[in-house]
Amino acid sequence: MIVGSYVPEGVAVGTAVQRLATGIVAFYDIDTPVTLAKLERGDFEYLSPDIIPGYDVYLSFTGGPTLDRLETQYRSPAARALYCSVDPAAYVALDVPKRWDLSYLGTYSDDRQPTLERLLLEPARRAPHRRFVVAGPQYPAGIDWPANVERIDHLPPSDHAAFYAASRFTLNVTRADMIAAGWSPSVRLFEAAACGTPIISDVWEGLDSLFAPGSEIILAEDTDAVTAALATDAQAIGQAARTRVLAAHTAAHRAAELEAHLQEAAAAMETAKSRIYK
Repeated sequence: MIVGSYVPEGVAVGTAVQRLATGIVAFYDIDTPVTLAKLERGDFEYLSPDIIPGYDVYLSFTGGPTLDRLETQYRSPAARALYCSVDPAAYVALDVPKRWDLSYLGTYSDDRQPTLERLLLEPARRAPHRRFVVAGPQYPAGIDWPANVERIDHLPPSDHAAFYAASRFTLNVTRADMIAAGWSPSVRLFEAAACGTPIISDVWEGLDSLFAPGSEIILAEDTDAVTAALATDAQAIGQAARTRVLAAHTAAHRAAELEAHLQEAAAAMETAKSRIYK
């Protein structure tokens, strides 16, 4: 049985599942840095430190050092990364005319907005001859949008592939808690890459374990880096990223990883039982 993060009354649910289940019990966390921050504050909305050791495997959206922390500080028997993934049937490389030089797809977030300002809005101001677009809801009315930045308030998932295909480049901006933890890829990374669109991304630890900087993704810390990237032809980078994603980050790959993690936990359970009954 698998209990997910944000499940209402998750501590009570997890306690009951651990008591009643006869097989492997796992916790699947789609927001691990947020969960750990909540635990540090004593906020046990859906998980508490007391029940973590009772989950045979902790499936984490975040990899890297966070997995060690879950095992050492919170006594998880096995913390394993299970990143998000992409459906290659839904996110495909489409041959459509380019409408924008740089796009961004994401809901407004206070902690992401300064990076969006630095890596998209300021490049737009410096290059009025180029076209930009920001798609996503909840952006405040007071934002100073340059005239060459188009706004799309809502973009349904069925239109994502066409959106990426119409972009010469697309931007990845990461939430602050994910940057602090590292090894926390957004699903947008895999979706854009599957469409063959070259990605310009902010910088965080672990990103180079997913895409090779310079050949599969472009890293940018400031406006100048974005401006320079937009002056290049990066089709080869987009194709290389697409090849990487289709080889390692589809839903089928995650299903295989999940099976492997559960089989590992089952083997550990059998080993523990054999020791008890010797």
